[in-house]
Amino acid sequence: MTKPNIDVSKLTTTLTQTPKELLDQSELKFGKYFTDHMLCIKYTEENGWEAPEIKPYGPLAIDPAAFVLNYSVETFEGTKAYRAADGTINLFRPEKNLQRLASSSQRIMLPEFDQEQFLECIKELVKVDQRFVPKDYGYSLYIRPNFIGTEPNLNLVYSREALLYVYLSPVGPYFPRTVKLYANATEARAWPGGVGSYKLGGNYAPAMRPAMEVVSKGYDQILWLLGDDHYVTEVGTMNFFIYWINKDGEKELVTAPLDGIILPGVTRDSLLALARQWGEFKVSERKVTMPEVVTALEESRMLEAFGAGTACIVCSVSEVLYQGSTLAIPVDPSDPDAVYGPLTKRLRAELLDIQYAKIPSPWTVPL
Repeated sequence: MTKPNIDVSKLTTTLTQTPKELLDQSELKFGKYFTDHMLCIKYTEENGWEAPEIKPYGPLAIDPAAFVLNYSVETFEGTKAYRAADGTINLFRPEKNLQRLASSSQRIMLPEFDQEQFLECIKELVKVDQRFVPKDYGYSLYIRPNFIGTEPNLNLVYSREALLYVYLSPVGPYFPRTVKLYANATEARAWPGGVGSYKLGGNYAPAMRPAMEVVSKGYDQILWLLGDDHYVTEVGTMNFFIYWINKDGEKELVTAPLDGIILPGVTRDSLLALARQWGEFKVSERKVTMPEVVTALEESRMLEAFGAGTACIVCSVSEVLYQGSTLAIPVDPSDPDAVYGPLTKRLRAELLDIQYAKIPSPWTVPL
């Protein structure tokens, strides 16, 4: 007998009796303020997926012996809803996030789920809390799906019970300025044969201590280097891009390849697609080392560098501390006060125009 999968037609909604006041958009900080409701869908191996439920935002009831609390059986995602100028609300490539969620969950033996039906449930949650979707350009509603193992069991097997839940958070710009990075070659965020390409909670917790250490030194995030050759992998919450003139004299946009170490970012994929669509310079996914970056700076071949991710969208990098030396990364030589380099600014503008439905695109998914 086939066990039930997620079915949006069985969705029930219980509205809060104590709706929250909307914050002024100038007060919105990333991940600090949440909407009125959340989506919860329970699973058991015996009975399959239960009916989805939208209910008031609040604490979860989890057994102390649950897999998620003992063995970090947890994966999560991040996508956004955007309000267009005409008031309509759209999601941006949400199917890519759910594909990655499915891939990550399979890696830690959480159950399969119907991605299309789950997306329809998420849309319904956003509709219920649509008053929280900010109106101004550059602001959005962050959507955080979580998938956790909830069976109370201390044996190292797999969780036969699970919970998919989603909550929402209105957010403003993540980095409204250039960022400074600290290149770390002594610790590793991910490594060959590991799980760096999966969005697992266990990948983030060990990075918190070194990340906070560099913040205390005045830097924003870590630029993770790997191996004796100091392979440039990614930044704490972003994929990392370099725009330079390569050794062959070509203008090239380059980022690390999806080699099992790098998280396959949706923003990363989108920026690569846009740049390739323009066809104005070489676009590469290949390995680059920090000594190559240093040489490019010494030879004045570095044009700009930036990070990219759902939270920040795109942000220019102005400085990297590497082996005790501060490397000044060009942003916009024509404007010393520029927040974005010319290419970074162009990519960001086109991506935002798609997300806010100023430019028609199949990447825009209406509610």
